Amino acid sequence: MTGTIANFERVTMNPKQMGGVPCVRGLRIPVATVLRMLGGGMSHAEILADYPDLEEEDIRECLRFAAASAMEREIGASLSA
Repeated sequence: MTGTIANFERVTMNPKQMGGVPCVRGLRIPVATVLRMLGGGMSHAEILADYPDLEEEDIRECLRFAAASAMEREIGASLSA
């Protein structure tokens, strides 16, 4: 599957890019990289300075994507219990 992930305009997956991991807007910036930086305590401004191709909305979408992914796993785990 190449293209945006349903409900996420700024998160894309392309099996020929970065091993198919979710990335930001087709850039070679994995969503997980942005999340690790946030989790490590970096501010949005610091992330944007390190990755000038990113936009503020990209960071917010990475957070929404992570929340949706966590909810999907929670729901799946509760169904199998």
